[in-house]
Amino acid sequence: MPRDYFQRVYAETPTRMWVNNPSGADLERAIAAGAINCTTNPQYCQKLFDTDPETMRGVVDSVVREVEDDEEAAEKVYHTASLRVLTRFRPLYDASGGAQGFVTIQGDPRKDDDADAIVNEALRGVKLGPNFMAKIPVIESGAAAIEALVERNVPVCATEIFTLSQAIYMCEKYEQAARKSGNRPPFFVTHINGIYDEYLALYAKAINADVAPEVLSQAACAVTRAEYRLIKQRNYSGIMLGGGARGVKHFTEMVGGDVHVTINWREIDLLQQADPPVENRMDYVVPQSVIDELNEKLPDFRRALAEDGLRPEEFKDFGALLRFRNSFIGGWERLIEEVRARRLVLAGEAVSA
Repeated sequence: MPRDYFQRVYAETPTRMWVNNPSGADLERAIAAGAINCTTNPQYCQKLFDTDPETMRGVVDSVVREVEDDEEAAEKVYHTASLRVLTRFRPLYDASGGAQGFVTIQGDPRKDDDADAIVNEALRGVKLGPNFMAKIPVIESGAAAIEALVERNVPVCATEIFTLSQAIYMCEKYEQAARKSGNRPPFFVTHINGIYDEYLALYAKAINADVAPEVLSQAACAVTRAEYRLIKQRNYSGIMLGGGARGVKHFTEMVGGDVHVTINWREIDLLQQADPPVENRMDYVVPQSVIDELNEKLPDFRRALAEDGLRPEEFKDFGALLRFRNSFIGGWERLIEEVRARRLVLAGEAVSA
């Protein structure tokens, strides 16, 4: 029987696929297609409100009846919605001996500057199941939180990485915490490829940089490949995870590498239908002329590609990270609005009764 695209990728390369923010139907399809893990983020409930409003209304109603504080209720709604995914991936976690079947959950993005808050959110998440993985941004506070969680042996997905300097900083922090504690929980270094592509296009336009489309289109993947080579050359413990996909190329351009890539069901479906050839694209070498032009014309490319391009205190203000984080804040605020709205509805119904 002919093998489909992902079966061939798995048979011919070490590259593996995760699914991002799946709805109920998408979750089942993604697992059938070969997804080995799942990512969620603070926009997950926003997506579910749009794709499965009746189910989410039931989740919100049950939570607000139990939890009086809207902030606490929002987290509980997110955890409740995500628990279905953890439960569905649990058999894979058990069958693989804890190597697969993880589900990442990321906390309130408005608290990203508070390491203690991040740790406490993650420790509440641990109670959801053994295949919970804390998803935390690589800024100074997030890195400090990750160190604390490694010492507690909590699986970690270090995310919102756009630059080599972030990846180096986080991998070194993980190694320090691992040596200190003796724990080496699963650790993924998440390079946000697609969002960086999106950001650089807007950035180039904003600064009036004259960069040909065929050159600009190679920028994000050039940083991705450089980060992958660096992780391998330095023998860091983390597995590179591609994230923030905005098209199928953000999977196909990483194929061939010892990497994992998280994509939405839309990209999974498109790749299954197109069934392209399996090519090793991770080892592709971007022409030096392209790198030179991007370095010259786009300072935020140069800062991303240089190993010392950003100091740790500068991570949180990098343009691509701010864009990504703001989208998460918007998703979280939508969740809180839904909680407040349903609380008012239920209070009105109680008065009427």
